[in-house]
Amino acid sequence: MQTIANFVKEKNQSWFKEWFDTNFYQQLYSNRSEKEASDFVDNLINYLKPGNSSTMLDLGCGTGRHARRLAAHGHCVTGLDLSPSGIRTAKKIHTPGTQFYQHDMRLPFCASRYQYIFSFFTSFGYFTTSEENDSVISNVSMALKSKGTFVMDYLNVGYAEEHMVQSESKEIDGVVYHISRWHDHTHFYKHIEVNDIHMHGVVHEYTEQVEKIRLNDFDILFRRHGLHLRNIYGDYKLNDYNTYSSPRLIMIAGKAGE
Repeated sequence: MQTIANFVKEKNQSWFKEWFDTNFYQQLYSNRSEKEASDFVDNLINYLKPGNSSTMLDLGCGTGRHARRLAAHGHCVTGLDLSPSGIRTAKKIHTPGTQFYQHDMRLPFCASRYQYIFSFFTSFGYFTTSEENDSVISNVSMALKSKGTFVMDYLNVGYAEEHMVQSESKEIDGVVYHISRWHDHTHFYKHIEVNDIHMHGVVHEYTEQVEKIRLNDFDILFRRHGLHLRNIYGDYKLNDYNTYSSPRLIMIAGKAGE
């Protein structure tokens, strides 16, 4: 595994740009629960109580499952994602009140447009430098209106370290995925070997990496860009957060009024 880890550190600078745009990625994660996403959005809307037709951004929207649920509550929702294939899929499912665009979150997307910005399902922490992280949160702060709200849904580092499944295999429609997971002091890694029998056993390899960003790290990052934590929750039912027993780190931050 050390060989893979060394390879990741040296070569895996923009893994997400390639991997997220493959059919293999869409297939491997096609079992993500629509109900879980819908219930989470419903819980957030009940907590946030946004006004009618609020302007919202789903940053890193993927195929749009959260954005569609936000729009179902009567809000005006924009979805941004780096993956062209993800955006194409999102656009295929017509949902009133939504619009989707391909965009790199490290680049500015607008100024003072949204009342709410959401980052769902660990759509952050993929980058190689702290400057890139800063750019994203700076762009979020700039895009929020005065007194706007930012919701960040991230993995909980302590929980993920203790509950990691080191290896598993899955077969989906004739495609076999061999998955290995490990972590070091800075990142979680997932190496995915794809064996496609439809392509005469051609093997593809991808490696995900997600930075270990803890609550205090986010607090410092947010404050640096004018965002201040209001509430912290530990799961999609918005139960209290615990450093080691909560599966998620869900942060609700606000931008100060002008």
